[in-house]
Amino acid sequence: MSRDPLQVELAKEAAARGLWRPGDAIVIAVSGGPDSMALLHMLRALSQEQSLKLTAAHVNHGFRGEESARELETVKAYAASLEVPCETVTLDLPTYIEENRLNLQAAARERRYAFLHEIAERYGAAKIALAHHAGDQAETVLMRLLRGSGLTGLSGMGSIRREKNVELIRPLLRMNKSDLLRYCEEHAIPYCTDSSNLERYYFRNTIRLDVLPYLSQYNPQLSQSLQRLAEVAGAEDDYMERQTSELFGRFVIRKDGEYAIGCRELRDLHVALQRRLIKLILSYLSEETENLGFSGIETMRLAASEDAPATWRMDAGGGVRFVREYDVLRWVKGASSPVLAEQSSGHGYDYVVEAGTKRIAVEPSGWRFELEWLEDEGARGRPNSRMEAYFDADELQFPLHVRNRLPGDRIQILGLNGSKKVQDMFVDEKIPPSIRESYPLLCDAAGRLLWIPGLRRSSHALTGGGSRRVLRVTAHNE
Repeated sequence: MSRDPLQVELAKEAAARGLWRPGDAIVIAVSGGPDSMALLHMLRALSQEQSLKLTAAHVNHGFRGEESARELETVKAYAASLEVPCETVTLDLPTYIEENRLNLQAAARERRYAFLHEIAERYGAAKIALAHHAGDQAETVLMRLLRGSGLTGLSGMGSIRREKNVELIRPLLRMNKSDLLRYCEEHAIPYCTDSSNLERYYFRNTIRLDVLPYLSQYNPQLSQSLQRLAEVAGAEDDYMERQTSELFGRFVIRKDGEYAIGCRELRDLHVALQRRLIKLILSYLSEETENLGFSGIETMRLAASEDAPATWRMDAGGGVRFVREYDVLRWVKGASSPVLAEQSSGHGYDYVVEAGTKRIAVEPSGWRFELEWLEDEGARGRPNSRMEAYFDADELQFPLHVRNRLPGDRIQILGLNGSKKVQDMFVDEKIPPSIRESYPLLCDAAGRLLWIPGLRRSSHALTGGGSRRVLRVTAHNE
């Protein structure tokens, strides 16, 4: 027995795109229209030779009264005639819309997909088959084009998309509506016509009923052109996403729930990859940032330029803060982040260092200190770096303190006359604003600021030939 051409096409499409494998369990979303009823029939025809386990699932949204009820009965009866199990649900959308403050279409989609996932889990199905066809794809691309979508949007609906633990598959994306109608006629497949498809209240209906026919005057093959655009854009988008993921692994640093990249590393990338990398970082932090527009992404991208302010921040939406700190760009989720610490109070610390102490870990700052108490010949030495300092222990007033910055802190800088504000030191040395409030300072009991580790030593308690007891302090920033 020869197989119907559309069934052959469907089998080839499934094999080429890996939509399913023999033995898979598939839930078919069946609305009762010609597209989904044709899909149900075609999958049933292929199920025996491919050992597919099928379940039909129908959602009655309750919008159209008797018409919706008739669709439900039509789907149940036809699924029964094909010996395919059928699960149905009737929704109370008005209550759901009021409770969740969603618009009608968003609420319907959310509840519909929740039901499909529920049925997939119940039947152990890893696939949910949707009946979107080539005409739906053309409408989707044109809608997104009019809304100013980028390459990802122009790729339209994908043949496969993972959602939760299930794959949404669209086997009919390359089939035309006219062919599906003819298939229903040839196989005596019953179907219902949704009267709401003629209401221009919905944007998609306006596109299908008015915009596409009007534009087709200038290109009779417009729908096919939009489908090809989706194919090309989809392939190129996939390639760009893979490149972006590779760059993410190379250049983006994740630490304590935040993401960071050097300004130079971002600038050296092609502008298209810069934008995608920023969007990828945002997607890891919050789903709500998906609605961030082109201008928001562009603002963050341009913040990496050499002539942009050295320290700068903005709200990226979804509880994410974007910060430039000198040569680093950072994205952080949540108000408890160190990025916001400088705006907060009550995060101070003060560690007491008694004479003879050998090590101290300053947890709020991530620094630790090693102290060596030297005498006589062993007391002579010079620091190897700014992370090391020597003090005449007899000139210090104990106990010492390791604390964070206080308002008005100043340091008597070695080699300079007068003192300088610690805040000005941080700015001059390009210490990121996000860590200034937790940066450790070494002081003595008299309140004199002795050392800003990694930056400058004060002129207090200098060692010399007469120093008999010396304290050598080594700082480590982890």
